Amino acid sequence: MKNKSFHVRLRFALSGIGHALRSERSFRTQCLCAFASLLLLVWKRPSPFWWALFCLSIALVLSLELVNSSLEALADRLHPEIHPLIQAAKDCAAGAVLVASLASLGVFAAFVVSLI
Repeated sequence: MKNKSFHVRLRFALSGIGHALRSERSFRTQCLCAFASLLLLVWKRPSPFWWALFCLSIALVLSLELVNSSLEALADRLHPEIHPLIQAAKDCAAGAVLVASLASLGVFAAFVVSLI
């Protein structure tokens, strides 16, 4: 991948996102939540600060969801049997998604409170 052109690397990245959209229900759910959040921002027209905060939160959650999916796929391929360390790695990756999702929920809650 090191010597591939930007367009080729971009195609690989988009292929990975497409794969996650097709095969990962959690990723689709997170995308739906992100879309709903962005619609709320379009409707309420907040300051650029809120836009930046929401976009960073969305990017963090979706990125971690992709990393979690890739780690799970790789672990399942390399070690299909259940192993405590593989399970721990998968659980930690899922935990990272949970932490980012809760932080995003906190951003959303702060935004709602700012509207009151």
